[in-house]
Amino acid sequence: MKHAATLVLLSMGFSLGAANVRAEDAAGTDIWTLVRTSLFADRPIQEPADDVVRLRIPSRAADAAVVPLAVSVGGPQSDDRYVRALYVVIDRNPSPVAAIFRFTPLSGRADIETRVRIEDYTHVRAIAEMNTGELYAATKYVKAAGGCSAPAAKSDGTTGLGRMRLVLEDAAASGGPATARLSVMHPNHSGLAMDQFTRHYTPAYFVRSIAVSFRGEPVMTADVDFSISENPSVRFHFVASEAGELKAQVVDTKDLTFETVLDVNPAGVSKAAAEVGR
Repeated sequence: MKHAATLVLLSMGFSLGAANVRAEDAAGTDIWTLVRTSLFADRPIQEPADDVVRLRIPSRAADAAVVPLAVSVGGPQSDDRYVRALYVVIDRNPSPVAAIFRFTPLSGRADIETRVRIEDYTHVRAIAEMNTGELYAATKYVKAAGGCSAPAAKSDGTTGLGRMRLVLEDAAASGGPATARLSVMHPNHSGLAMDQFTRHYTPAYFVRSIAVSFRGEPVMTADVDFSISENPSVRFHFVASEAGELKAQVVDTKDLTFETVLDVNPAGVSKAAAEVGR
């Protein structure tokens, strides 16, 4: 995914390597200023906004290539007021805009959990955009380094490529938000990791989009890039008002498309799962 903010950063020659970035500079880092302008122009962003959007991420990561990240937004999704988009920005990553998740009222809740790579000590931001236009943000400073340039740990890029698992984590109550998790086997190569045998860089190859629907109606879509960890996994919500198919589709940078479908019965489905690619 080529974000305008990333292209601006590269064209202006910003170094994304090791640097002393102070936690108190959250509101005004040069990188964030450029990304903010690219994404939101001069629109006001309310921060802190703990009553609206909360970001959970460790302040010091055990493994910079697999950093757990969770964003929750207060209140349910409704036709009148809902989170339209959720932006995840990692200031000092080579591509700062890690993901843009888009929601609908059928999402039930605009909460997301995933795993990210972090290349350098940085501010990580979650910005929620409401359907009415307001912007709310939460920011955390994370101490981690080398996550984007680390070699793949679990996949050689071919074994099990595209195998998907879609799991319903709790019983689907009619009309209420149910929790599901989607995972896909994919190396998500950043293009920044050197093969220790050939001394060449492994070409970039990663998941670029995710789309989830229920009964043919969109639940959650996402534009993502290599800042999402190897073998991407996303935990999300959806509303099951009646029985139907929960469908997930993933597309990578080679335009390969992977799909899986899960039959959902709100009357009493618990920990059901669909798996493809065997």
